[in-house]
Amino acid sequence: MNRRIIPVTLFLALFLTAVESVAQSDPGRTGTLPRTYAPTLPRTTAPIYPWHRNITATIFWIGEKATAANPMHNAASSWDTKWMQNYGGYDDPNPANRTSDFRPKRFIPGLNPFYVALPYNDRVNWAKTKASAKRVIPWFNRTFKAEGKTVCNMRWVAVHCRGRICYAQWSDVGPFQTDDWAYVFGGARPKNTKNNSAGIDLSPAVRDYLGIKGGSSKCDWRFVELHEIPYGPWRKFGRNNHFIRMAPHLSRTKREEIERLKRAREDWLKRRSL
Repeated sequence: MNRRIIPVTLFLALFLTAVESVAQSDPGRTGTLPRTYAPTLPRTTAPIYPWHRNITATIFWIGEKATAANPMHNAASSWDTKWMQNYGGYDDPNPANRTSDFRPKRFIPGLNPFYVALPYNDRVNWAKTKASAKRVIPWFNRTFKAEGKTVCNMRWVAVHCRGRICYAQWSDVGPFQTDDWAYVFGGARPKNTKNNSAGIDLSPAVRDYLGIKGGSSKCDWRFVELHEIPYGPWRKFGRNNHFIRMAPHLSRTKREEIERLKRAREDWLKRRSL
């Protein structure tokens, strides 16, 4: 291996395995990132999360007002009391008011526009963690910090629909349920029976990337670790975005070396799968 690449490989491994997340109500504050596995390590080292198949996905957005179909407004989320303010404004779902890089035209979002909601909240309130959390959340023990601090907010998921896969961050709780751990972390079907038994809410950015038309669609989804997330528009925006938050820690030279390492690894994986 090239001698220049070795130090960068070690740097990346140490950096990614050392950092942990504190994604709380103020996503912009300084903090560490969730512990994960370096891209240069074998895939067998990382946990593999199963796909949830044929799940009804509905569309929601930051700033959405409460309606009969959506009983809670989305100016705040279950984990961020200033969600809309931190985002920078109303995440207009109208395709005519969105850009080609999947954000609202009127502003650059302060948070990742690729977000979803899943029906489990790991907190009882801001001071107490739900009793089931330690038992059911696979990454709980390696990311838990203190009572009342969520380990679910900003976790990454992959969403598959009609041959396309999009990546997004778990940013709110729903649809309709807040304690459906058997579905979110297990193999059960969603408890919710409303909106065709919807089991996941998708943001306008996720909807548009997947090419979903209308207010709902069937999809598959699963949790992913950082090393599983490929290049894409989901890496581009947001103070809560792990890829944005990692950037200042890397010099330009190291970033270039890391990009070459990533491309070489992906080429190797492609050749291996042939």
